[in-house]
Amino acid sequence: MPFLRPTVAAIATAALAAGTLSVSALPAAAAPAPQPAAADKLGAHDRALIKQYQQQSRARSAQPDALRATPDFVTLIVAVQEGRTAAVAEEIAALGAEVTRTDAEVGYVKVNAPFATVDALLALDGVVAVDADELLQLEDVRPDGELTGKGHGGKGGSGARKLPAGPSAKTPDANPYMPTGETGSADFKKRHKTYDGRGVTIGIMDSGVDPTHPALAKTTTGERKLVDTVTGTDPNNFIDMLFDNTWQLVSRQVSGPKYTDPDTGNVWTLPEEEGLRFSAKTNTLPNGFTGKIGVLHRDGDDAVRVDTDGDLDFTDEELMRPYAEKHQVGFLGKDDPVTGINESVPFTVQVKRDMLSSSVIGVALNYIDVAHGTHVAGITAAHGMFGGKMDGQAPGAKLVSMRACHSLGCSSAALTDGMIDLAHDHGVDVINMSIGSSPEFNDGQSARALVYNRLVEESGVQLFISGGNSGAGANTIGDPTAADRVVSVGASVSADTYWANYGSEVKAKRDIFPFSSRGPREDGGFKPDITAPGSAVAPTPSWIAPTSVAETGYTLPAGYSMMNGTSMASPQATGAAALLLSAAGQKRLAPSPAELRAAIYSSAAPIRGVTAIAQGRGQFDVAGAWKHLEKRNGTGDAVTVSAPVCTPLSGQLVTPHTGSGVFNSCAPTTGGQKPGESRTYEVTLTRTSGKAGSAPYKLDLTGDTGSFSVPRTVKLAKGVPTTVKVTAKPRAAGVHSAVLTIDNPATKAVDQHAMLAVEAGADLTDGWKVTGVSERNGTTHYTVVVPEGTKSLDVKLSGAPEGSQIRWWAFGPTGMSAEKVAAGTLSCYSNYYDGYGCTPEGRSYADPKPGVWELVVESRRTTPVFSAPFTLEGSVTR
Repeated sequence: MPFLRPTVAAIATAALAAGTLSVSALPAAAAPAPQPAAADKLGAHDRALIKQYQQQSRARSAQPDALRATPDFVTLIVAVQEGRTAAVAEEIAALGAEVTRTDAEVGYVKVNAPFATVDALLALDGVVAVDADELLQLEDVRPDGELTGKGHGGKGGSGARKLPAGPSAKTPDANPYMPTGETGSADFKKRHKTYDGRGVTIGIMDSGVDPTHPALAKTTTGERKLVDTVTGTDPNNFIDMLFDNTWQLVSRQVSGPKYTDPDTGNVWTLPEEEGLRFSAKTNTLPNGFTGKIGVLHRDGDDAVRVDTDGDLDFTDEELMRPYAEKHQVGFLGKDDPVTGINESVPFTVQVKRDMLSSSVIGVALNYIDVAHGTHVAGITAAHGMFGGKMDGQAPGAKLVSMRACHSLGCSSAALTDGMIDLAHDHGVDVINMSIGSSPEFNDGQSARALVYNRLVEESGVQLFISGGNSGAGANTIGDPTAADRVVSVGASVSADTYWANYGSEVKAKRDIFPFSSRGPREDGGFKPDITAPGSAVAPTPSWIAPTSVAETGYTLPAGYSMMNGTSMASPQATGAAALLLSAAGQKRLAPSPAELRAAIYSSAAPIRGVTAIAQGRGQFDVAGAWKHLEKRNGTGDAVTVSAPVCTPLSGQLVTPHTGSGVFNSCAPTTGGQKPGESRTYEVTLTRTSGKAGSAPYKLDLTGDTGSFSVPRTVKLAKGVPTTVKVTAKPRAAGVHSAVLTIDNPATKAVDQHAMLAVEAGADLTDGWKVTGVSERNGTTHYTVVVPEGTKSLDVKLSGAPEGSQIRWWAFGPTGMSAEKVAAGTLSCYSNYYDGYGCTPEGRSYADPKPGVWELVVESRRTTPVFSAPFTLEGSVTR
């Protein structure tokens, strides 16, 4: 994504970076929040977050005047009961909170709530779920993160093999650099030349799309590709008010021909027009410029002038309006042709009148300081990359850019507002969002997840969201990708792409990236739904330095980068869906989001050797999905699944210890399974649509079929709950998972899928030791049970060949990383930057949470040893 695992200190960290908080303003870390009751409307994470905000607000009282001006409220994202939006908004306002937005179609209310009103707001009957707005930190999706361009000695096992040439104007459309062919789309477009995305508009909910990139200029039919670029950030929001520097609050009324700014003494030259308002704000641009940028707003028509050349003269500046009107783009700074990048930064303008104060108008200089959104857009729909035949998934599609992120992060309220605006106001047919958070409790019932579910249903626009980069442990799937009606996408990778984009040789023809988040959800819910390629060379802004991998032997020019993550997988799936919608439109078909999902899910191709929790149903197959849609195979029958769940947090589920799939990650002493133990789980299936009477359904398993068994058939009568017994017998310690397919042969679609997952941990009482072999770029998973009262968990890795780059990574009982260094492929490998801040050979985890821990052994892509034998040992001190 970037994918984000926020902390309660995220806002403080970003504020320090922005210069809006001093160290003395920061309170001590908040104490752990008490465990909330089942189906808490707010949740432990958001409670701790609000507590942190309140502490910071109190600390500001002793700070300079500019800091005291920051708000003493929290912006809340509120999902309300459908049909009660207006009534609940009135009740919230009566509490003394300020309602800043309502969307009755999706039951959404956005609120600036004084801290004292939060509990009363939660107590309102019509409030279903609440999220606190937070600044989600962008994760680095560059292939080597902050170490890009630095050597490390590993060659990835290239040996005598000739290194890849790198992409160029001669690269064909089917290629491993932008591996659209791995979903079958390159062949699909070759066979159906007009099914290339034309007639479809894709919404990009991200950090903004470069309006000047040549590969994002035109569709295959010669039309303008980027039809609009706007921002979803809102200076009325708590987080955006503090951290989105693209907004200027314009209130000072001025007149020409000269105006002296009392704050600076600068004399500005103004046009002699009526109704002018002025603002000048210090900003730091991606080109390195830091200084005041002057903005002049004209009340009569909301036109804007920007002092782009810094000469304090507005009369030589273009009169600008929002991009959709005349596609105007301004430029800040001048390019130096000697350098490799473009120092001239483009921007568009946006005006907001519904501000908290009627005397203030918001003007956004919508510029881009993060490459992520342009890269994502290029994967979905680039046309003519490098001036040749290399395209993204849907080169005929148009784009709408909705920016909610900047270099400091993404406001969760801006993401929600922007997603609703995209679906309702911008004529998009499908939306990609490669951003989210990775909370500890990920049951798909957050306020954002509920709103997104409703948005898909109400708008008819399908949302695709990256699954997360918090793998490779189980139950690391993110939010709001956990929403039922969202297509959650994991990141696959082929041997061809490992070689082309990394210069690394592997055995597996296709696999899952180690960082890709795994399912299931906390309630056993089926996530991720599918996979798509998670690495790509794609367009990036020419004013941001390009990235590539040194081991490939080639570098990329300004305007292109190789990035990896589920952030890159999700737009592959979104663009592939655009191909399907393009074909459907030309065939005069209008599939609903449910029909589109059914086509994708019914035809997905399982990746051999990859666990069910890592890949869901399998890889997106464009041709297979189109065959399903073209034949009007529909959605099948609606079948709900209710299954037992045992996790350390399952008591907090809407129905405690019950979810939509079997999930048992408890220790044996608290309801979990031991290795070799057989247990039967009663799963209730209820058919809620289709013909009256009883119908036979086939039950099938894919994945770890040796650990699970089910009856071969079951009869389901409409509206009648029917119990099916699922037997799990994990043969050894580890995470065991399978996909249960529930299919009525009389329907043409697969009717339902459910996830089955059991974590059986090895006993650590007398110590534990295992030997194995770690393949380059591969992961090997082990589970151990940490007993109650343990003071220390000690893990050692030994026996690996000299020079090998190998590590283990620990995940606690709730799926959260137990490591102190940053997650990702950079961390803690032997013979790689001294472990990058931790000890690869042995570490201790003090006061570990009791329960089942997962230890993932992984060899880095740069390890010179293709297959590394190792010994992993664990012990506890009590």
